[in-house]
Amino acid sequence: MLYYSQISFGRSVFDWLKGHLLPCPFKYLTGIDCPGCGFQRSVLALLQGNLHDSLALYPPAIPLLIAFAYVFADKQWNLDTPTHFIKKTVYMVTASIILVSYGLKMWHLYGHYIASV
Repeated sequence: MLYYSQISFGRSVFDWLKGHLLPCPFKYLTGIDCPGCGFQRSVLALLQGNLHDSLALYPPAIPLLIAFAYVFADKQWNLDTPTHFIKKTVYMVTASIILVSYGLKMWHLYGHYIASV
């Protein structure tokens, strides 16, 4: 009985979170998705255990979470070298994944406009 009440509570929390996501000011002003659009929904899907949905919503979510975790761990335990090589590498790889993902998303959404002009 306790197990089912925990599941019900968990679902209601996720339903509440889905209804109260932060709006994207860039998309509101321009009508175009920003490079971070989809991150909140992707993290919610990941927390619910839907890895496939999480990757479909925003592919860079997992690398971003890993980068956040590494930065937090580096602040706590000073993991990086004095030249910050590891941190710079993590930033570059994560930024590359974000830019490639955003480029593919924009090409998929708006590529047909370029072809028709």
